[in-house]
Amino acid sequence: MTPDMTPEQIAAAKAAYPTAFRAPLSIRLRRTALWAGFALLFCYCLWAFDFSPARIWTGLQRLGDVLGFMLPPYIWKSWAEFLPILEGLGETLSMAFMGTLIGAVFAFPLSFLGAKNITRFWPLRMGVRRGYDVIRAFETLVLALIFIRAFGLGPLAGILAIAVSEIGTFAKLFSEAIENTSEKPVEGIRASGGARLQQIRFAVMPQVMPVIWSILLYNFESNVRSGTILGIVGAGGIGFLLSDRIAAYKWDEAWSIIFLIIAMVYVIDYLSGLIRARIIGLNEGAAH
Repeated sequence: MTPDMTPEQIAAAKAAYPTAFRAPLSIRLRRTALWAGFALLFCYCLWAFDFSPARIWTGLQRLGDVLGFMLPPYIWKSWAEFLPILEGLGETLSMAFMGTLIGAVFAFPLSFLGAKNITRFWPLRMGVRRGYDVIRAFETLVLALIFIRAFGLGPLAGILAIAVSEIGTFAKLFSEAIENTSEKPVEGIRASGGARLQQIRFAVMPQVMPVIWSILLYNFESNVRSGTILGIVGAGGIGFLLSDRIAAYKWDEAWSIIFLIIAMVYVIDYLSGLIRARIIGLNEGAAH
């Protein structure tokens, strides 16, 4: 429709092609029904979960009281008093590191079995992929509760929970990265007489390793936070100490521990960002 059309021409065009200017009635009715359904579901959730203004206001007042109890933050008066906190932070870091490492070791070979450009036998590939889904269906916290029951309280249960959870996640992400690699290097190795393993080693691996390292670093950051939560349910680490302080209403010390957790996560995020940038830079330099 040109900008110099007259109102009469516009009216004639609307009469000739009504659906070009307005959606058909059936589509408009479906849209209205969909939005009405969302609105009804939202209102039902507000009612079912008691999202009343009075309850929200009361909760905000109590939250203000809790925040008031946290200030000023607690300062540990001796090294002997502060040492258990440092040990808890170190234990959480160790849980995240070991869980990430174990998960990656088991996920790496599984990722090749689930990649369609590596495993041509589709029943095996589909079976492995469905295995990814089964493992990923279990939340880390649920796995921690199961392993605590089996192995007792402590970091071992947390490490196993993180590792098992990450096997499914890593295997899926690694296999997708493998599937997105270019086939040209593989064809070059094949044309020169390279065997299947040589094609994977010299054509697929150089392409996929920077992505895998980036995934590992990102998930390690996430597992540090998960390790804190797992400690609250008894899997060791700084989360256990935080839960203990909250249960004892030592809000000022709890806030100090929370601050240390935030600082630890920030430092890890910063360092992993530097490492990822370094890996990506080296990969781009090698490509040129």
